[in-house]
Amino acid sequence: MIKIEAVVRPERVNIVLESMAEAGCTGFTYTNVSGRGTQEGVEVFTGRGSSTANRVSVPKVLITAVTDKSNQKKVVDAILNSAKTTENGQIGDGKIFISEISDVIRVRTGDTGKKAL
Repeated sequence: MIKIEAVVRPERVNIVLESMAEAGCTGFTYTNVSGRGTQEGVEVFTGRGSSTANRVSVPKVLITAVTDKSNQKKVVDAILNSAKTTENGQIGDGKIFISEISDVIRVRTGDTGKKAL
């Protein structure tokens, strides 16, 4: 099993989640986060006259899903294709992190492994 963590733009979340479900990954968790990468922050309007401020971090959404390793490529491709804001992508479109999961346990039943997904 693998854990896929994708950091994406908030406005792309629903599209990404739909694409992941179509790729066979129906269980997920997502959280609003803030961070900084190559994009290096964003200029925001402060609400006072024409005043702006540089926000060091940028709002993003972290999507976390665990799936069978055999489904990894399909799910990652779904995220890559749906998270991009243009055909070639732009700075700030996000990142995908993939890591091995040794086990999963469903709290309600005690099921483990693939059965717990």
